[in-house]
Amino acid sequence: MKKIVTERKDIAFFIKMNPLPMHKEAYDKAKAIVCEKSMALLEDAFAKKQLPKPACKTTAVDDNISLAKKIGVSGAPAIILPDGRLVSGYRDANALKALIDRK
Repeated sequence: MKKIVTERKDIAFFIKMNPLPMHKEAYDKAKAIVCEKSMALLEDAFAKKQLPKPACKTTAVDDNISLAKKIGVSGAPAIILPDGRLVSGYRDANALKALIDRK
């Protein structure tokens, strides 16, 4: 995503934290990231670094989990493209740009 937004100013990503139950620490990590509104914490989570405990009370992560179930997102990463297509699983920058550009 970083590579794409650096290259393409017409593309933006809206990130919704949807921790999967199989990852036991993911829920608290997601809440910490949401509370701090921190891309740095998101990157730390991907780097498997220790994150602080959530510093706020929020239902945002629970709301995201409910939304994901409602619209059929069952894995991560998942991307919903502007035309509504749901793309599950990792895609490199070039593949993702091709999906976005395909009309």
